[in-house]
Amino acid sequence: MLAPLHNRVADKIADKIIVKAVQRFYFDHNATTPVSPEVLDAILPVMTEVYGNASSIHHFGQTARKMLDAARKQVAGMLGAEPQEIVFTSGGTEADNLAIFGVGSRRGCHVVTTTFEHPAVLGAAGQLDHTLVPVDGSGIVDPDAIRRALRPETKVISVMHANNELGTIQPIAEIARIAAEAGVALHSDGVQSAGKIPVNVAELGVGLYTISGHKIGAPKGVGALYVRKRIALKPMMFGGRHERERRAGTENVAGIVALGRAAEWALEQMGEHADAENRRQGALRDHLEQSILDRIPDTRVNGAGSPRVPNTTNIRFDGIDSDALLIALDLKGFAVSSGAACSSGAPEPSHVLLAMGLSRLEARSSIRFSLGRSNTIGQVDALVEALVDSVVHLRKLAPAYA
Repeated sequence: MLAPLHNRVADKIADKIIVKAVQRFYFDHNATTPVSPEVLDAILPVMTEVYGNASSIHHFGQTARKMLDAARKQVAGMLGAEPQEIVFTSGGTEADNLAIFGVGSRRGCHVVTTTFEHPAVLGAAGQLDHTLVPVDGSGIVDPDAIRRALRPETKVISVMHANNELGTIQPIAEIARIAAEAGVALHSDGVQSAGKIPVNVAELGVGLYTISGHKIGAPKGVGALYVRKRIALKPMMFGGRHERERRAGTENVAGIVALGRAAEWALEQMGEHADAENRRQGALRDHLEQSILDRIPDTRVNGAGSPRVPNTTNIRFDGIDSDALLIALDLKGFAVSSGAACSSGAPEPSHVLLAMGLSRLEARSSIRFSLGRSNTIGQVDALVEALVDSVVHLRKLAPAYA
């Protein structure tokens, strides 16, 4: 019996189409990271064998509790904190919100933050009386500007440790001294710094510090907030006495174990081998930048010259729409970003780049590249070749580019 006509037509069309497999390389590790082998080995037994509720008093529950407590020590170890200062959350966004609302939501309170924070901080601060402090053209906030923004009713300062789009590292220790003098709690979003550079919350002087699991090789859906002892934190969620009554809800034991192992691995990499992996990524990042600047005219590194985490660069390609370049690279097998993943699809240009003084056109011409453990020098060189080809092609199509 003959196959239906539409099936035969489809088969003939398919016979004429040669699908060329595209080898794909990932340069968007600031958006999320793959689950690392170390974390996968740690999490699989938990998901299949340790299924008890950590609040239960029987054997199954207490086994889960022991693993949760071990993970709390691992996260504390990465941050130079004490285990009881760690509050587990569903991720960076919840931790940022918990820090700001937990300290600054009281009547009459005032919050100081910056114009290029993550939307989780800006969105939370926007619900309260707040002041936005600008950053300079190099992507760094001036501590004196923070000082000038303080008011008698200020209760929280929130400044990210490393910017998610530029990678620029902020002078947190200096801001912490200002906060201490004023008797104000300092929160820092460390989602893009923890695991990439050494972090010691005591040396930084912060009172609250946010991390996120999926940025350091753990699955999505788990994070943590460091809360220094003696800081009173009002919970946002109610219904249980979990996390020392700071975050109600049954703990995500598997996710927390994964976060703990990821934190432990990150700390191991910053030990006696002097941070070899981060130095490797930094060398790849520098090679990528220099190759682009040498081979593609009218390109600039946003935030160049400022201290940055080693894996991140943000580069402007004059005359190019970043979304068009992103799509062109994706078709060639390279995953990059035109801004924060939480803001992807937004019609507006990056608020981070606008905050540091770029025009809307310049901001819309910028691409973020963020490297990780899987990237190699060969992948970087292949990416540069794809960029050269794509930029030449797109500029030919851009009537405004001379």
